[in-house]
Amino acid sequence: MRIHGTLTKWNDDRGFGFIALSQSHEEVFVHISTFPKDGIRPRIGETISFEIQPGPDGRKRAVRVMRPGTRAPASRSHNDSTRHGRNPVRAALAMLVIGAIGFAGYSFYTSRTNVSDESAGAEPVFAIPQSVTPTTQQFKCDGRTHCSQMSSCDEAKYFLKHCPNTAMDGNNDGEPCEQQWCN
Repeated sequence: MRIHGTLTKWNDDRGFGFIALSQSHEEVFVHISTFPKDGIRPRIGETISFEIQPGPDGRKRAVRVMRPGTRAPASRSHNDSTRHGRNPVRAALAMLVIGAIGFAGYSFYTSRTNVSDESAGAEPVFAIPQSVTPTTQQFKCDGRTHCSQMSSCDEAKYFLKHCPNTAMDGNNDGEPCEQQWCN
């Protein structure tokens, strides 16, 4: 039950005061936390509406304080919580949408990176043949044409496949340097 009274004492430093009841002039304790969060500090002589509950010490204290002419804050219902994004289905859908946008952005970024690499004359990353291994990437055509100039079978295979005018496959079976490196 709401009661009306006047704020008669207030300690702003400590955040509490006392309200004199309109009918009996009895004083009731009030704490700053029970006032509306509207940014207006309590003022001595102010008329307020409140409810009374027993405090931890058993004495009466004012709770749910309201100023005249203001509405009581609406209690949160189940519908309010779903409106504020606490619905798990909506949260899951939001995560899916964010994930899809992130994936699309990443795909766009990587495709733009590959296009810029191709335009600069570089070979796209995904266009490297499967037969080329990272160890063969260290080889390059530098004019060597004979098995005696090679240091491994992998190097000889690279030169036979990628470099012109090599003389490393005497029997033309596709296997270079069979007597020296690739036996």
